[in-house]
Amino acid sequence: MSRKFAVGRLAIGGSIWSGNRLLRRLPMAIGLEDKKAIVAEVNEVASGALSVVLADYHGVDANDLTGLRKSAREGGVYLRVVRNTLAKRAVEGTEFECLKDVLVGPTVLAFSLEDPGAAARLLKDFAKEKKAFEIKALAVGGELLGADQIDRLAKLPTRHQALGMLAAVTLAPITKLARTFNDVPSKVTRVVAAVRDQKKDAA
Repeated sequence: MSRKFAVGRLAIGGSIWSGNRLLRRLPMAIGLEDKKAIVAEVNEVASGALSVVLADYHGVDANDLTGLRKSAREGGVYLRVVRNTLAKRAVEGTEFECLKDVLVGPTVLAFSLEDPGAAARLLKDFAKEKKAFEIKALAVGGELLGADQIDRLAKLPTRHQALGMLAAVTLAPITKLARTFNDVPSKVTRVVAAVRDQKKDAA
């Protein structure tokens, strides 16, 4: 790992840092095989993801980004910084191909793997705490949405909540059927009593 000090700034792994703050990334040579591996990995993730959120991480502390990655892993979100040229190739053939025009500047990709609102909630909360972190765009179902639409995804139910809602909907007809069965004996009793009363009146 090469390090260069210049006016209090530190260049590490293709990035320029001032203290813990990322100032900008430097061009780094990536081998052809590495590029292919990155594209293949991101393409595989994108092919199975439910949604994606893009953000500009320029100016965010390294420690904060590390914390964000940890939260992403715990929340079922695939988080990765990818060169825009590679990201454009990676989303080809997926429903996130609509991202190509917004893949400019420093970009971190956050794919929701388990529930569609996970990445949106994660990055929205992070952006509230870190003013330098800026949501750029999002996409779901092949539709590209602006950053101002983040709540459309963030407010979607979690996987656990969705399963609970589905269970409630599935259970409703069964419950109604059970209540109907329970009502049958009383209804039969009322019918028999009515017939008996009619016979008494006729007599």
